[in-house]
Amino acid sequence: MLKIVVAGTTAIFLTASPIALAQNAQTSAPASPERLNAADRNSLADMRIDLVKAALQLTPDQEKLWPPVESAIRARAEDRKARLAKIGETVGRRADQNSVEVMRNRDPIAFLQRRSEALAQRSADLDKLAEAWQPLYKTFNSEQRQRMAALAVLVLHDMSDAAERRRALAEDDD
Repeated sequence: MLKIVVAGTTAIFLTASPIALAQNAQTSAPASPERLNAADRNSLADMRIDLVKAALQLTPDQEKLWPPVESAIRARAEDRKARLAKIGETVGRRADQNSVEVMRNRDPIAFLQRRSEALAQRSADLDKLAEAWQPLYKTFNSEQRQRMAALAVLVLHDMSDAAERRRALAEDDD
């Protein structure tokens, strides 16, 4: 019973945040992670980490392997925040230009280089995350592996929904 409650709570949390963002996007300016202050972002990260940890129901021996996983999750979130800030700077420099000026002054090579750097950073972060998870994952029983797989599906679905919302907002802006 406890497993069902933990899994249900995790599912609700992971699916409720995009719904709240979607409602906010419909009623006001487009929602973005930059609108959260640092304390809110940290609190949200803490809650998500705690939910993953609770859903996995780690044993005392497994708890010892958790700190590197948590550190990798937090480092990845910080790197994402830095990438978004860098994008914000680029967009901010163009905010005072009209559409024609933006198109005229666009540098496709610089764009490709920025994109390459961002993808390289994301790749490195994912490598670190996988390396951190590997020792812990090896100790999981079959139920824990199933819960981790379910969490991964929920997270991937959430990411897909967020990407689709961004595409829809971009199309609405055009």
